Amino acid sequence: MTTKKEQRRVKIKYRVRNKISGTAERPRMSVFRSNKQIYVQIIDDDARKTLVAASSLGMEACPKTEMAAKVGEAVAQKAIAAGITTVVFDRNGYLYHGRVKECADGARKGGLKF
Repeated sequence: MTTKKEQRRVKIKYRVRNKISGTAERPRMSVFRSNKQIYVQIIDDDARKTLVAASSLGMEACPKTEMAAKVGEAVAQKAIAAGITTVVFDRNGYLYHGRVKECADGARKGGLKF
């Protein structure tokens, strides 16, 4: 059973996903956050493949916003090593605030362009 909050997020998620899509030249950077962790994937929707992924699993204990920034920088380093410089940001129905914003800022700091 889902709560009203989860239903709202899923509704926003589908609204956003109808407008954006990742291609080989400009893949989609999708962010998922749980209560304790944050996960980021860079996805080519045309080929239906995950090109690069990073998460906060196994990172040292620090505040969650700092962890999100480190995950953003890590995914940016992996993406640049894979030859990806520009992405489309998919906030996955979450507000662009807090950990999601820190993750995006970390990716920008790491060298990705949105």
